[in-house]
Amino acid sequence: MDRELNMADKLNTGSHSRSAIRSRLTAAILLFSVLPLLLAARLCHLQVIEHDDFAELASSQRLQRMPIPARPGDILDCRGRLLATSVRSPSLYVVPREIDDIHDYSQKLADALQIESDWIEHRISSRKDRWFLWIKRLLTEEQVTRVRELKLPAHTWGLNREYQRLYPEGSLAFHLLGLRDIDGIGRGGIESICHDKLEGMEGELAAFKDARGRIIDHIPDFMQPATPGETVTLTIDSIIQLIVEQQLDEAVVQHQPHGACAIVMNPGNSEVLAMASRPGWNRNSHSSVPSDAWRNLAVSAVFEPGSTVKPLVVAWAMQQGVLQADEKIDCEYGRYRMGSRLLHDHHGYGELSISDILVHSSNIGMAKIGERLGNVKLYQGIESFGLGQITGISLVGELPGLLRPVDKWDIYSTGSIPMGQEFAITPLQLISAHCVLASDGRWRQPKLIKSISDENIVDSPAKVQFFTSQVTVPVVDPLIAQEIVRGPMRDVVERGTGRRSRIDGYDVFGKTGTSQKYDAELKAYSNTRSVCSFVGGLPAQNPEVLVLVMLDEPQSPSPSGGKTAAPIAREILKRIIDYRHLPPTSETH
Repeated sequence: MDRELNMADKLNTGSHSRSAIRSRLTAAILLFSVLPLLLAARLCHLQVIEHDDFAELASSQRLQRMPIPARPGDILDCRGRLLATSVRSPSLYVVPREIDDIHDYSQKLADALQIESDWIEHRISSRKDRWFLWIKRLLTEEQVTRVRELKLPAHTWGLNREYQRLYPEGSLAFHLLGLRDIDGIGRGGIESICHDKLEGMEGELAAFKDARGRIIDHIPDFMQPATPGETVTLTIDSIIQLIVEQQLDEAVVQHQPHGACAIVMNPGNSEVLAMASRPGWNRNSHSSVPSDAWRNLAVSAVFEPGSTVKPLVVAWAMQQGVLQADEKIDCEYGRYRMGSRLLHDHHGYGELSISDILVHSSNIGMAKIGERLGNVKLYQGIESFGLGQITGISLVGELPGLLRPVDKWDIYSTGSIPMGQEFAITPLQLISAHCVLASDGRWRQPKLIKSISDENIVDSPAKVQFFTSQVTVPVVDPLIAQEIVRGPMRDVVERGTGRRSRIDGYDVFGKTGTSQKYDAELKAYSNTRSVCSFVGGLPAQNPEVLVLVMLDEPQSPSPSGGKTAAPIAREILKRIIDYRHLPPTSETH
């Protein structure tokens, strides 16, 4: 019996084992049958559904989009002379991750480039995980040769060509042009104002790279060429600019002013032919530009104009009908009371003609003209000549000056404003106002940019954008303007405070100005600090050139506009006469 039971147990156990084996076998068959299907499905998903995504990923790992720098546009003077241009220069980079012996590598580069090895070593060591690192930008050809002679491992360094900004005339017109820094950013002047036009549009190039990120081949079909920057042509004449800067530099040495500026304009269209400011900056200097060198005094120096404003007030009074060209005004023999204030002239004069009031720069005569106008009309006149407000020339740092609202004026303003006090202007505002008298009686917005064009203006002349439109405002009758220039302002040069600007054989006209600076601590005008100026031009019969010179606190003895600024203007005008071959217009004195 027991034997039968044991046999039965064995049969049952064998039956269960066979059942388990069959179950595992079935599962295995199912697994190996379904797994290929799952793998096939996943492969299908990857190849069909996610194909584009993986293709893009693979491409991005093998392809590199490289920018193609655009050539910045040139800056030209009015006669097509180059003031700023760009050339391609090599810049050196290294691959820190590929450099083994950084110390030795740095020593070699330092010898070739003649720079500190410690600086190179620190720069590479502190960025050891990088694939790209600038070492020196804009190398000379000699430096490139020395680097090549080092025979450094090819995968550790390379040269990229960048555009380097060159100024063929050196530091000439620094305040007008500004500069373009090593990263291509315009700093100051035209480089900043016209940056978007000059910059051009970057292109793009596609290339294959290896596992180390090195370029191994380019793809011509995937290249977008760069668009070069546009050419900016200025109204500046570089020869006249040079003349002005040379004369201004001589004046700075002679008079040691805190600052100085000079402007030359064509009064007929208010084009700026030259503009210079001191202190300046030498472009060849390796130091950064000091803050005071950035300041263009022609548009940012704010000063009381003094007597240079007197011809403008006289013309406005004639325009308003309160003053006749042939009348005389009693100048009270040098003493005249306005309210509680006693006005003085340098000399005691009785009746003076309009011309003699300007020749002798009579403050009393001007105060009486101010009384005839009254504050409202006087304010309207100052404003009509564009004084105390932005000219719109769009130079960096231009200031409006200071002209208080007429309701803030008082009885003393009536006498002070015609003398060039109680309001402040910039040199550019002053010469622009005098352009009104030296032309047809209209104020014109001063112009610095003549045109902006594509690089190839010969093949595409239609793409030249000329800046011919200007804001113009009628101020005085053309006959009144002519009368002031040909009469009183010419007399100022012939027999008045402007005699040091006289040129034999030429009808020079002008007006001097000497304005004491206001001392805020003393609450009075200083006896030792002044701004000396002169504005004038030639020929009086048909003005072609207008010049302004301003010296801020010249250190010469008893400084005045007639003694300091007028002689500088004379030398500038004489050299312009020679340069332009202007014929004589009067008898030699």
